[in-house]
Amino acid sequence: MNTIEIIRALGGTSKVAKLCGISMPSVSQWKHNGIPDDKMIFLAAKLEKATDGKITRKQLFPDTWQDIWTELR
Repeated sequence: MNTIEIIRALGGTSKVAKLCGISMPSVSQWKHNGIPDDKMIFLAAKLEKATDGKITRKQLFPDTWQDIWTELR
């Protein structure tokens, strides 16, 4: 799933901006530069829920998920 698909799955640019407490232009920049790791960590559980588990935190962070979300171990 690419950045644009992630933003769409979460409800679009304005919804993601509101979730993260940042401006819409900042989220729009992600479409070119990718989602920063700190924001992706914040959004990962929301994305997992929005996609009914089709995209999981374990898939998004295959090497570090167990350190970030210890409850998933």
